[in-house]
Amino acid sequence: MKAVFVAYNEAQTEAVLEAMEKCFVKGYTMWQQVTGRGSKDGEPHLGSHAWPTMNTAMITFVDDESAKRLKERLMEIDNLKPQLGLRLFSWTVDES
Repeated sequence: MKAVFVAYNEAQTEAVLEAMEKCFVKGYTMWQQVTGRGSKDGEPHLGSHAWPTMNTAMITFVDDESAKRLKERLMEIDNLKPQLGLRLFSWTVDES
């Protein structure tokens, strides 16, 4: 089982939710209006006058195969608009 954490520009929320639906991922926790700055070449998303955009973050717990499919779909979204800075992290977790 995998925990999959995704942080992305709030403008991508619909695309991320659609990707989850296509991968049959139903359960998740979402945090809206998250601020941050990535470690690559993207712009900060701070909700300020200088940097007005905001992020959304989400975590889901899925089986390994679903995590693989979800990662592939989310990376397609990132590849379409890399300047928006979608980032995905996953790790193995114990199922309870």
